[in-house]
Amino acid sequence: MASLRDIQKRIDSTSKTKQITKAMEMVSASKMSKAEENAKQFVPYSEKIQEVVASIAGSSMDAAHPMLEKRDVKKTGYFVITSDRGLAGAYNSSVLKKLNETIQKNHQSTDEYTIIVVGRVGYEFFRKRDMPVAKSILGMADQPDFNDIKELASETVQMFIDEEIDELTIYYNHYKSAISQIPTAKQLLPLTDMEEKASTSTSQYEYEPDQEQILKSLLPQYAESLIYGALLDGKASEHAARMTAMRSATDNANDLIDDLTLKYNRARQAAITQEITEIIGGVAALE
Repeated sequence: MASLRDIQKRIDSTSKTKQITKAMEMVSASKMSKAEENAKQFVPYSEKIQEVVASIAGSSMDAAHPMLEKRDVKKTGYFVITSDRGLAGAYNSSVLKKLNETIQKNHQSTDEYTIIVVGRVGYEFFRKRDMPVAKSILGMADQPDFNDIKELASETVQMFIDEEIDELTIYYNHYKSAISQIPTAKQLLPLTDMEEKASTSTSQYEYEPDQEQILKSLLPQYAESLIYGALLDGKASEHAARMTAMRSATDNANDLIDDLTLKYNRARQAAITQEITEIIGGVAALE
């Protein structure tokens, strides 16, 4: 049976751990609120550029661009968004598991796919398994600006234009609520649903100089904005997942402290009872 001193040490160490997890929960809650706001503010821009691109690409038979053309898939690109740190529950493992299952199912060789990864956790996951990582970015800010991802997004889109890859799918955690983040896979390129999106638009546009020139400039920006939007969504999910994980850890610490305190009191009571018994026994012996 553990001594009173050992139990007290465990109570003290658990209390200190609880203070840390509680502080991390509060920090993550603050970051989540800001990240959620950033993601929501980006939606109007994303919807408007999508509407304009869809209007051009879907309504004109003359408009053409490599990003709109579906071709035989010889090599697939996967863009994966993870975090740089752990302690976020299943945030990283869920999306990495989803992608790994897809790769195992659809590819027989590493020559058939390549990976573009955001976040140290994902980067180390793929490197340990000798999976091909073409590009990566580590140390992403908690509240990223577009400039933080622009170079990687631009290079990724250019890989498709240059036919280094024939399709691009993005994997990330979609933020649904503070307690719900959904591992999501979304085909980013080629943009094959422009006609459908154009049919839902009610706006009319006039183009200058011509539609093909505008598409050439606008389509890469649109694809880059989709990547940035997924990053904002993923960051909100990351902070929410970490907040939930730290709250759970704090609750577990409270439960453990309660159990240890009960055990401590019982052990202390037993020790006091034993001391009283020994004193009574000693007095009886003297009589």
